[in-house]
Amino acid sequence: MVGPIRPQFVLFGSSIVQFSFSNGGWGAILADLYSRKADILVRGYAGWNSRNGLQVLEQVFPKDASIQPSLVIVYFGGNDSMLPDPLGLGLHVPLPEYVENMRKIATHLKSLSQKTRLIFLTAPPVNEEQMRKAFSGIMRENSRTNKLLQMYSDACVELCREMDIKAVDLFTSMQKRNDWSTVCFTDGIHFSSEGSKIVVEEILKVLEEADWEPSLQWNSLPTEFEEFSPYPTARV
Repeated sequence: MVGPIRPQFVLFGSSIVQFSFSNGGWGAILADLYSRKADILVRGYAGWNSRNGLQVLEQVFPKDASIQPSLVIVYFGGNDSMLPDPLGLGLHVPLPEYVENMRKIATHLKSLSQKTRLIFLTAPPVNEEQMRKAFSGIMRENSRTNKLLQMYSDACVELCREMDIKAVDLFTSMQKRNDWSTVCFTDGIHFSSEGSKIVVEEILKVLEEADWEPSLQWNSLPTEFEEFSPYPTARV
């Protein structure tokens, strides 16, 4: 353990989380913004769905840990929404099961401590044409569509409303940008730096508007150690 102890923000989910420090990713942006204020920890697992996440939940977030996270940002849904594989080997999770998995994840995380806050990210849209080109021969054609993604996104938003959890509706917010389909992705699915900027903007809106005590907004958290130096303030 490295001290002093800072608030922990844990990013938990599939490849959208695992790759969040690549290509000017949203995890890296948060880590930079919260430098000397909070530790951003990544628990991302490419190719996983909510069923996989639920299976390891108690290992990633043990209830008896001496320090519990101040914030957990959860993302599952894109892989869950994929069409079922004919052989039953794919990533698809039926919508009712997805909702129950996310409910169980939320219930466990809420039980960690009275100060552990949650934000759920919904499934974002995809650029279907770019995705088909990038994953030709890897992913079955039309196995991941915006029509299905919206269903899973809407279900996540509704669950968050029911459980009083903060939600970031990426499916809607990303499409507010007119050129979203051409600038937000590296391969039609995973975020470019422009896509990640939208994710961060939406997360920061939640943190600013939430009536959490203590506030987790970046400029409300104390800076670790005073900025002192015997030298002029020029930074190197």
